[in-house]
Amino acid sequence: PVWLRRLCGQLLSERLLRPRGVHAVVRGILEGTGGDRCCFSAGASGAEAAAVDWKKCDVVAKILAACPQQCLSVEDYYSLVCPQILDLLHIQDKATARQFQRVATTTLLTMARGHPQLAERYLLQPMLAPLRRCSDA
Repeated sequence: PVWLRRLCGQLLSERLLRPRGVHAVVRGILEGTGGDRCCFSAGASGAEAAAVDWKKCDVVAKILAACPQQCLSVEDYYSLVCPQILDLLHIQDKATARQFQRVATTTLLTMARGHPQLAERYLLQPMLAPLRRCSDA
C-alpha cells in the first residue's frame, strides 16, 4: 500500500541522515548476500549469485544517491551522506568490504552523473585530498 511505502521511505531517509546511518542501512539491506554467507537458491551458479549481488548493490546505490523529500536541499543531503559513503571504503572485513566498496563506488558514479559539482565537492575532493597533499609537498 502507498501509506506503507511512504512510511518505509520516511524511516529509511531518517536513518540515512543519522551518524553511521548509511553503514547501518547498507548492512541491513545486504545482510547475508556476500561470499560464504550467501543465501541464494541451491541451483544458482557462482555467476548467477554474483549477478544478483551486483544488482542488489546497484539498488542500494540508487537509494543512497536519491535525495529524500525530508531534506531541504540536495547539497544538505550530500554534505551529510557523502562522508559516510567514503567511510564504506574503509571496512576491514574482506567479505563485507567487497560489497560495501561496490555500493560506495556505484553510489559515487550515480551521484557524479546526477549532480557533478556536488559529487566533486563532497566525494572526489575529499577522496583525492591525500594525493593532492603529496603532490603539493
